Order: sequence, then structure tokens, then C-alpha cells
Amino acid sequence: MRKIDRRIVIVISVVFILGLAYGLMRFLIAQKEEPPVRRSIESRRYVKVDPVKYHTIASSVSERGRLSSIAEVDIVAEASGKIEAGDISLKKGASFSKGDMLFVVYPDEAILSLKARKSQYQNRLAGIIPDLVIDFPEAEESFNQFFASINVKKPLPPMPEIKDNKLKIFLASRNVISEYYNIERDELELKRRTVRAPFNGTFKEVYMELGAYTNTGGRVARAIRTDRLELEVPLKRSEAVWINKGNSVTVTSENSSLSWKGKVIRKSQFVDENTQSQTIFISIPYNHQQPLLAGEYLMAHFPVRPIEGVMEIPRNSVFNSNEVFVARFGRLAKEKINVIKVNDSTLIFNGLPEGDSVVVQQLINVSEGTLVQVDKGQK
Repeated sequence: MRKIDRRIVIVISVVFILGLAYGLMRFLIAQKEEPPVRRSIESRRYVKVDPVKYHTIASSVSERGRLSSIAEVDIVAEASGKIEAGDISLKKGASFSKGDMLFVVYPDEAILSLKARKSQYQNRLAGIIPDLVIDFPEAEESFNQFFASINVKKPLPPMPEIKDNKLKIFLASRNVISEYYNIERDELELKRRTVRAPFNGTFKEVYMELGAYTNTGGRVARAIRTDRLELEVPLKRSEAVWINKGNSVTVTSENSSLSWKGKVIRKSQFVDENTQSQTIFISIPYNHQQPLLAGEYLMAHFPVRPIEGVMEIPRNSVFNSNEVFVARFGRLAKEKINVIKVNDSTLIFNGLPEGDSVVVQQLINVSEGTLVQVDKGQK
């Protein structure tokens, strides 16, 4: 029995000691003061704002454009034969004036053929004049003068006017009238063998050299007019709407050292599918002291136009094309605006209530409702 009692006493003692230790630990924990809880602090952003206030803004448009000739044509041969020299060197870059002989398509054979035909026509007239003396004496003098004025080296003179119907029948039966017009046709064909400059210009490309053989309609060269140029300026659709035909335009070289006065002569009635721009065409008077060349790039400065009831802010303060942040009661709010005109670095708009504070800087990683504080010096 003593052994059993001893074990019970040991167990009870261990349990008592453990319970006393646990109770003492809980007592000490209860006596320790809890650390103060720190409140979360909401971050505050500093932003630059401007009060919304509308007024009239003078807005201008400047854009780069390329000069081009008002006329660029292919020079073709209207007859077949060998190409012979004219007054101008048939080389790329050669300049010419209106009316200059550019080249000739072998005319010798056509000239001889035309002379022979005129000589035969003279023989035909000589054969009918005796009949005119008897049957149509009133027409004798005029046809005698017509016969005498024919020169195989010169164009045919005008045929006498034929009022008598019987005389017309007589002449038609002798092929006098039809042969006259056949000779006029040959004269026109001979004239076409000589190709003259249609304007003051230069050869942009030359496809055939002197001595080459060309067929009728063959392309010999490509020419551009050099004394009348126009500037092609692509503008955004929103900017082109402000430009009208007849507007005066100041055109400058890219370094602004030279300037010219131009005028809007037309606007394209379509938008380029690649650039989404509308082309404005500007006529620039030719100036011998400040010559311009096709292909040059120039700056066009379009007239200033007043836009009423708008405000201007930096472009980078606008996001999603037409949204801005405004500061209200110390927090950010999103608002949509009406974009009137987009410039290189600024944007003209309206649509916000006057008195609002619009943010005029780019904000990154912010959302609506963010706590903000206006920078000093801003309202």
C-alpha cells in the first residue's frame, strides 16, 4: 500500500506544479501593457492645377509640306521614226522654255510626200480652171488666186468660199474638196513630228536617246513645269477644317531664312488612308531671285484663327483622348472634356464647369479618389 500511495502523491505533485506554473504565466501576461495600435496613414499626392476659365485663344497651324509641279507629263511621239535632235539636249535635267523644239521624229520622207501631194493638187486645179471660165465665171478669179498662192513649201492657203451648190457639186466630183482636206491632214501629221515644249520646264526622266526608233505613242521623256509650283501640306482632319480656299499662307524654308507668300488653291475631298490626313494645296508665285525646286520641303504657316470660349492645357495632362483629372474637396475626380484642337504640346478644350481645378500635369499610377494637395502657388 505504501508504494501505491507514494506514486499518487508524486503524480498529484507534478500536476500541481504544472498548474501553478501555467497560472503564474497567465498572471504575468495579463500584467503586461499592450503596445499602442498605429493608425494607417493615407498617402497624399501633390498636383499642379489651373482653375477652369474660358476665353478666346488665337490658334495657328504650321506644318511641313513638299513642293511639286502643277504639271508633270509624259512627252510622247505622235509619229513613228528615228528621233532627231531639236533645240534642247534630250538629257535628264535639261531645261527648256515654252515653244522650244524638244526633238523631231524623222520628217524628211513626210516632207517630200507632202510636197508631191501639193504638186498633184496644183495639177488638179489647173485642169478644172478652164471649165470654171465657161460654167462658173464668177468663181474664176478666186480660184485663180487660190491656185497662184499654193506653195509646196508652205501650208495650204484657205480655199475660196463656195456658195453655189452647183459649183460645190462640180468641185466634189473632181475631188478638189476632199483632196484639200487630205493635204491639211498630212500637214497636221507633219507638224506632229516636231515636238515642242508645252511649258517652261525640265526633263525629269528620258526614256529614249537621239537616234533611237520610236513607234507612234512611244514615251520619249517625262517633263515637269518649273515656273509654277504648289506646296502639298498634309494636315490632321481636325486642323484642316479651319483652312479655307483663298486663305493667305506664309511659307518659309526649313531654317526660316527665306519666306514666300502663298494662297490656298484647293483642299482634297478625301483623307489619306495611311496617314489619315487631308491635303492642302498652296500656290506659290515664281520668284527668279528666290527660285524654288520641285521636291523641296517647306514650312507652311496658316492664318491665326480666334477660338472663343476655350481653355488651353498641356497635352500630357489628358488621357484616354478626352479625359482629365480635376481636384475637388482634396481628392481626384475624372471628367470628360470636349477637345477643340490639338497642338504640338498643348490642347484646346471646353466642357468643364468654370471654377473647377483641372490638373495640368501628367499623373502616373493614380486613381479616382486619390487624396491630393495643390502645389503652392496654384489655386
